[in-house]
Amino acid sequence: MAKLISFDIDGTLEVGDPPGGITMEMVRRLQGLGYLIGSCSDRTVSEQQRIWRDHGIEVEFTVLKHRLEAVKEQFPAEEHYHVGDTETDRRAALQAGFSFLSVGDAVAGLLNGLTPQ
Repeated sequence: MAKLISFDIDGTLEVGDPPGGITMEMVRRLQGLGYLIGSCSDRTVSEQQRIWRDHGIEVEFTVLKHRLEAVKEQFPAEEHYHVGDTETDRRAALQAGFSFLSVGDAVAGLLNGLTPQ
């Protein structure tokens, strides 16, 4: 069964405002390893979709932060992660039943060869 990673945008992805430590190339690597990828942000769904489209990345989902629980219902996975940079991200992840990864921890995992189990 696949693993799923949801990304916040601002402060998390390199294309956010402010920029975060997760590069779009890292996201592509995770997709190549079989992870289901998407975003959960305070940005509108159409803004999130535009960001992914502009970078040539096809994602499984784009939702507002308070809808993260719906992602878990729609996409059964072995593990559900949300990567973010704020306490709000952490709370949203835990309330939706996701594991929370701070940007720093996610970057360290990616640089150390994070692979699906």
